[in-house]
Amino acid sequence: MTADPADDTRTRILRAALDLFAEHGYQRTSLRQIGERLRLTKTAILYHFPAKEHLLAALIEPLLADLERLLDAAQGQPTDQARWTVLEGWVDVMLAHRRPLGMLFHDIALVGRGDTYHRLMVIAMRANDLIAGPDAGRRERVRAVQAVAACSDPIVFFTDVSDEVLRADMLDGVRRLLVTPTPTDGALTGATSTDGPPTDAAAVLGGLPAASSVGGRRRPGRPRALGREQVEAARRMHEAGTHSVDAIATALGVSRATVYRHLTAP
Repeated sequence: MTADPADDTRTRILRAALDLFAEHGYQRTSLRQIGERLRLTKTAILYHFPAKEHLLAALIEPLLADLERLLDAAQGQPTDQARWTVLEGWVDVMLAHRRPLGMLFHDIALVGRGDTYHRLMVIAMRANDLIAGPDAGRRERVRAVQAVAACSDPIVFFTDVSDEVLRADMLDGVRRLLVTPTPTDGALTGATSTDGPPTDAAAVLGGLPAASSVGGRRRPGRPRALGREQVEAARRMHEAGTHSVDAIATALGVSRATVYRHLTAP
């Protein structure tokens, strides 16, 4: 069967756009540069993609569609089976889309221009609900958010690690998070169960200690500001699209207002 020339051109445009976005970033790549790489006019590019944002959406679409299919497959399963269907499948989908994810790590804020960001957040919330289970309490919901991060974030930080090795490491980490018995609430931080989840959640989410912990001991109250590394961690979590502002605030031991202030700062 002969390929449709229009489909072939569209595929070539997407491939060239992904290469250039990865090399130079979305903002610094023009439609003219994409056309020059393919020896096409800008008009020819616009015939297939009326705006540059459409290219970005088209590159992300396969990732979103695969995640939605995964969640649909897990939806009717028993809680524990659904949890591991989502977690293992999530890792596999992330690995299958390593290149677009690398691009998104630098330019994900641009996704918010259209419906893609809302769709991504719906996917993340569905995954969190399936992992946590129908009767989950606060701590289980927090760990569900952590688990999604554990099955996502290493993809963009360990680009030199093979799929097979990285998959094994990521699933080992998430199993330790969800399966390994943990001390009682009071033993975790010296706080009562009403004080919230352990303040070391940021270590799982962003590889950093929580802003409210010093020397492994929890300071009373919430810090008024974040250090530079904590700010970077908060932005990574937010840009990944799998962490709500509430989840970031809980993980780093600060208020929502503090998180918002650092996310919106230049």
